[in-house]
Amino acid sequence: MIPDERKLFVSLYLDEDVSYKIAQLLRDKGYHAVSVYEVGLGEDSDEAQLSYATAHQMAVLTCNEKDFLKLAKQWTSANRTYHGILVTEQFSLNQTGEFMRRLSNFLDHVTADEMINLVRYLSDFK
Repeated sequence: MIPDERKLFVSLYLDEDVSYKIAQLLRDKGYHAVSVYEVGLGEDSDEAQLSYATAHQMAVLTCNEKDFLKLAKQWTSANRTYHGILVTEQFSLNQTGEFMRRLSNFLDHVTADEMINLVRYLSDFK
């Protein structure tokens, strides 16, 4: 991999609403993804989650639309940069294939630069 290549692709930080197993499945497909549980921040606030993701140039993948939309507005108003928020509905274990298909579709079509200071919805990538 070229050193700056990863910056072209969205790296995902999965919050506590998304199974840690999804991060491993994404890595198995060659994407960069980590779970809140893998970095030991499972009990931290949403603000701390967004700060961690931003510090590591990652977009947050969450089901928590209400709180993360509020944070996105606060950060935008304060001229703070974040690396994107991807909102998803919850998927059950037997829907993992569909969830992964949508995530792959998103990751194959959206660049990291396009996600800066942006909230997107996984439902747009059916």
